[in-house]
Amino acid sequence: MDLVLGIDGGGTSCRAAVATSRGEILGRARSGAANIRTDLTGARASIVEAARLAFIDAGLDPERIAETPAVLGLAGSNVGTYRQQLEAILPFPRCAVESDGLIALEGALGGSNGAIAILGTGSVYMMRRGDMVRSVGGWGFLVGDQASGGRIGRDLLEETLLAYDGIRPASPLTDALLAVFRGNPRDVVEFTTTAKPGDFGGFAPMVFDHATKGDAVAEFIVARGVAAIEASLVVLGLGDDEPISLLGGLAALYAPRLSPNYRERLRQPRQDALGGAVSMAARRFGAGRPAHG
Repeated sequence: MDLVLGIDGGGTSCRAAVATSRGEILGRARSGAANIRTDLTGARASIVEAARLAFIDAGLDPERIAETPAVLGLAGSNVGTYRQQLEAILPFPRCAVESDGLIALEGALGGSNGAIAILGTGSVYMMRRGDMVRSVGGWGFLVGDQASGGRIGRDLLEETLLAYDGIRPASPLTDALLAVFRGNPRDVVEFTTTAKPGDFGGFAPMVFDHATKGDAVAEFIVARGVAAIEASLVVLGLGDDEPISLLGGLAALYAPRLSPNYRERLRQPRQDALGGAVSMAARRFGAGRPAHG
């Protein structure tokens, strides 16, 4: 039986699925982080371990990894030469390293035209029309990721300090955030010296919760996020009949706040990013008629 592998790797974990050449998933597994920008060697180890465990989950010999082609969707593969470096050290006979956004696009849309907005700790927007794929954003927390959880949390800290200084009005949200830091703005600043995007993103649910209660600062921050999402979708140039899928941890929180013309076009994703990687692997390396399991 010919097999293919799908891999979905990021800064938190790496997921793998082994499937038949038609895309029927036989086994799944998860391992540690696979951030190829910060730890290429560690990412390779996590990828191989996830694949090994997926074979075991399927009741297959893990030694078959060496004869199984793979599609890997990995965060950070769209910058620098990380993609090429990783491909050179992977154990698969044939492989394609793609962005995590591309496998998410495949999973959400299948073979159809349309767009996705990935709204988690970071953010990125992608659309497909026929053979053409276009991406917007995905530049990372420091210079991009508008509307993401990381940026929502960072904006909250900024608004809290502005309120503390009397530059902007305070609100129950800024009071609650300052209370987390014992009422001391210096502790807020100290937090930022080592905080990563996911640490900032931990405050995003607080913002959306207060926004539902009419908090002025929360509504301001969320409205800025909605504007960033819609501006990115405009740039993608979608046709009136092309659907949109929102993905990521903030998707359900943003969906009801979009303008009516976007809400009407929202569709549930067909499957997740790992399923998208499997579908791509089946199409590129397998029988070409993927099914989903």
